[in-house]
This record gives sequence, C-alpha cells and structure tokens, in this order.
Amino acid sequence: MHKSLADLPVTWGGMMVARQEYPPGMDATPLLKGLPDDKCPCPHWGYVLEGSIHIGYTDGSEEEIVAGEAFYMPEGHTGWTKENEGVVFLEFSPAEPYAEVMAHVGKMMEQLSQASE
Repeated sequence: MHKSLADLPVTWGGMMVARQEYPPGMDATPLLKGLPDDKCPCPHWGYVLEGSIHIGYTDGSEEEIVAGEAFYMPEGHTGWTKENEGVVFLEFSPAEPYAEVMAHVGKMMEQLSQASE
C-alpha cells in the first residue's frame, strides 16, 4: 500500500499516518487543556520535512525538532512553533488515541473561536 503526501491522512494497521503543517506562532497548549496533565496523551513518531517545532513534556523538559530529524514524542507533550517559522512533518500515531485527541482539539478550537467573537 502507498499514498502520496497529498492523499494523507490514512489509517494503516491501526496507525494514523498524517502530514501536519503548523504556521508560525502556533501553540497547541490551549487546545490540550482538559486532557491528562493538559498534554497530549497520544504518542507520535515522525519526520520533520520543513521548519521546526518545540516540544514540552510533562516532566518540564523541552526540545526542538528540526527539518531532517526523525522523532518520537511519548505521551504527555505539547508543541509550539517559533513566531517566524512554521513546521511541516509526517506523523505516525496509534489511530484510536489520535482520534480521541483530535476530537478534543476540535471542541477546544470551537470553544476558543466562540469566546473570541
């Protein structure tokens, strides 16, 4: 089986395969509020194609993942981009927990949108 990046996301073998693109200045932290420790409880594996992303973990540690690097993000993380640089990455995640997180993020986006009106 194969797909082009344009045909993602897709679920294969219980894993969600997605191309993610976050703009400069994006912070996922407010969207994760209400999840355990207000962090993403779904692990992710992937590869950064362009730009960079900062990741903060429940234990207080942080790291920057840059273009050309493969990554593993265990449960308990959040992410944000620099004010002047976005990120594009290929991500592999267990499909069920990923869907649960995305449902939560969708609700939070709706709430934040309504609050700003």
